[in-house]
Amino acid sequence: MSLRVGIVGGGQLARMMIAPAVELGLDVRVLAEEPGMSAAIAATATGDYRDLETVRAFARDVDVITFDHEHVPQDVLRALGDDGVAVHPGPDALFYAQDKLRMRAKLAELGMPQPEWAAVSDAAALQTFIDDNGGRAVVKTPRGGYDGKGVRVVASADEAADWLDALEPGAELLVEELVDFSRELAQQVARTPSGAFRAYPVVETVQRDGVCAEVIAPAPRAGERLREMTERIGVAIAQGLGVTGMLAVELFETTDERVLVNELAMRPHNSGHWSQDGAVTGQFEQHLRAVLDLPLGDPAPTAPWTVMINILGGPVSDTLEARIPAALAAHPGAKVHTYGKAPRPGRKVGHVNLVGDDLDIVVGDARVVAAHFDD
Repeated sequence: MSLRVGIVGGGQLARMMIAPAVELGLDVRVLAEEPGMSAAIAATATGDYRDLETVRAFARDVDVITFDHEHVPQDVLRALGDDGVAVHPGPDALFYAQDKLRMRAKLAELGMPQPEWAAVSDAAALQTFIDDNGGRAVVKTPRGGYDGKGVRVVASADEAADWLDALEPGAELLVEELVDFSRELAQQVARTPSGAFRAYPVVETVQRDGVCAEVIAPAPRAGERLREMTERIGVAIAQGLGVTGMLAVELFETTDERVLVNELAMRPHNSGHWSQDGAVTGQFEQHLRAVLDLPLGDPAPTAPWTVMINILGGPVSDTLEARIPAALAAHPGAKVHTYGKAPRPGRKVGHVNLVGDDLDIVVGDARVVAAHFDD
C-alpha cells in the first residue's frame, strides 16, 4: 500500500506538493480550510485546522502529517503526537516558527547572528529601543505576520500605539534594529527525522512592498566564505530547533559583509520555488522525502542560473489561464506555475521559472514572460 501523506492547509504550497507526491507513488491528502482552494484537487476533507477533532479525524488514515503553513495551534499538534501520529515538523520546532519572540530568544541561545532586538510592552520601552538604535526600528507582531503583514518601520513609539494598546496583559511586541543591508538572501535546508540533511545553494531574494518578487539561484557574487557561512547557519538552526522537512532561513547580508538571520519558515518556501525547474530535486519533492524519512535527493542546480519571478496580483481584465499561451510563446524554456487563485492586488497567484547560462539574459527573459500576466 502507498505511503499516505496528509497536508494540513489547502494553499499553493500543498498544491505544488501534489505532482511530486504522485511521482513518488504517494497517496496525498489535503485538509483544506474551505472548498475551491489552491490544492482542491487533492482535498479529501474541508475544515478548521484549529479544531482538534477535525484534524484528528483527518490524521486518522495517514502515515504522516505535514503542513502548508505554520499556524496549527500547539494544543492540536501536541494532541496528535499523543495519539501516535507522526507530525513533521513537530510542535517543538513549530513553536519557534509560530512566535517570533521565542524564535529570537532561541536563536540567541544557539549563537546565531541576528539583528539587535527586544521584547516591549509599552511606549517608553519601545521609544528607548528606537533611540538606542539610530532613530528607526522595525516593530513586529510576534504571531501571524507574513509577506509584510504584522511589520512596521517606525521612528516613534506613537506609530505603534494601536498595537501597544491592543496588547493583552503579559503580551509583548518584538522590536528589531533597522538593518542596513545590501541585499536579502535565503538558505534552505532539508532534514529528516533520523537527522540526515541536505542544503540548497544560497539564493538572492528581491522584495517589493514586503513580498518576495524575484529569486536568483544561486545568489550572484556569493563566494565560498558566504556559501559556507549561510549553509552552516541553516544546518545549525535545523538541528538546533529539531526541524524535520524543509527549512528556509531568510537572511540579511549587511553593508559590512555580515549575515544576519531575519525570519524562519518550516515548510517549502517562496525562495525555493526556483528548484522546481532548476535543481536536481525540487523543494516540494525534498520536503516529502524528508517528512517520510526517505533518502534525500540532490539539491544541486541543473544550470548556472535559475530565475523565479512571482506573478503578483494577476490580470483583472481576463483570467490567468488566458494569458498562458502568450507567456509560453515568449520563451520556449519558460515554466509557468499557477496557484488556482483569483487575482487580487499584491496577491501571489503564480510564478515563472527560467534557467540559462547568462544571468542578465535569464533575468530579462523571465521578466518578459512574467509581464504577460500584468494588466
